[in-house]
Formats: sequence, C-alpha cells, structure tokens
Amino acid sequence: MAIAPDQSATTFAREVDENLRRDNLRDAARAYGKWAIAGLVLLLIAIAALFFWRDQQAKQAAADGEKLSQAIEDIGNGKTATVPAQLAPLEKSNADAIAISARLTNAALALQQNQRPRAISIYTAVAADDSVPQPWRDLATIRLTSLDFDSLTPQAVIARLAPLAKPGQPWFGSAGEMTGLALLKANRKSEAGRLFGQIAADPTVPDSIRGRAVQMAGSLGVDASASLPQVSR
Repeated sequence: MAIAPDQSATTFAREVDENLRRDNLRDAARAYGKWAIAGLVLLLIAIAALFFWRDQQAKQAAADGEKLSQAIEDIGNGKTATVPAQLAPLEKSNADAIAISARLTNAALALQQNQRPRAISIYTAVAADDSVPQPWRDLATIRLTSLDFDSLTPQAVIARLAPLAKPGQPWFGSAGEMTGLALLKANRKSEAGRLFGQIAADPTVPDSIRGRAVQMAGSLGVDASASLPQVSR
C-alpha cells in the first residue's frame, strides 16, 4: 500500500531530525571531548585534594589533642610557667573541640593563679561567641555566673540562667542551684523551695548538688528527703 504524501513528509522530516542530532553530537564530541576529559580529571583531583585535606585535618587535630593533654598534665603537676604559650596556638586549632577546650583551660589556669578578672574575661568571651557550640557556651555561662554571682543582682542571675535552670537541661543542677539562691536573695522563698525540690528529685543531677538541694528545700518547708535516700536524716 502506498504511503500518503503527508505521512511520507513526516517520516522524512523525522529522519532528517535524527541525522541532524547525530551529526551535532558527533561534532560536539569532537569539539568538546578534550574539555570533558579535562573536567573529569579536575574533578578527580578535587576529590583527592578533599580527602587529603581531611586526612591532614585529622592528623593535626590528633597532634593538637596531644599538646592539650600535655598542657593539662603540666597544670596538674604544677608546671604552669610554659602552659600559656602551649595553649595560645591551640586556641586557633581547626578542631573546634580543641580550640574551645584550650580557651576554657586558660580560664581555669587563670583562676588557679588567682587571676579572677582574666578568667571572667575569658568566660564572658566564650559565652558570647556565636561560633562556639552551645554546650560550651552554656558551660562558660555557668562558670562565669559562679564567679560573679555576688556582684550580680538576683534578677540578673535568674535571667541569665533561665534557659539552663530547667529540668532536663544538662546544667540544670548547677544553674538551678544558683537560681534558687538568687530567688532566696530576692525573698521569693516559695519559688526557691519548689526549685530545690525539683533539683533533689532529678536523678541526672550530681548527688552532691542533690544533697544540698534536699537540705535547702527542707529549710524552706519542702520535704525532698525521699528523693535522695543517701542523705542522712
């Protein structure tokens, strides 16, 4: 059976289009083939460089970790003369944990050497540093507040520690205890008693803090002794 003219034209047009595409692909391969190969090579080089960089970073972090351990060991042995010089480059380590640990170790050393203003300055900087992971900033806030507690108004202490002085928070024990004392200073005894009772009942809080909380709660009319059987009655 003969093919209709319009159908024949359609078939011819499809064949021309397919041939044109084939020619275009062949010409593109000839023209850009070398560039495609070069791009692939560059990609492989970039991947290799990334793995090398990560390996170097890991090695550097391990070396920095050893230096930090040595500095802490020296502090423990009373060999503190060279510790600041040991910690200075570690505070700029590419490993965040090493860098922040070095800063906090420097603050602890300052306290040990009775350099309270310097320690407060370090803790203040860490607590306000948005680039530092939140758990470390919270630790700095706790240490800072414990140092300048007496110079702060009760409301300032309560406001600063409000996000941390809640059951379930990692620093609930320390933050809650200082908040409870601030509530007492503000003559908010019933709130303080309830908070100390919560601290005493929280099994995640260190026993030393829970023991004090039991006693404080009891002095405020809240019997929390059942929360901590170890406490002598």
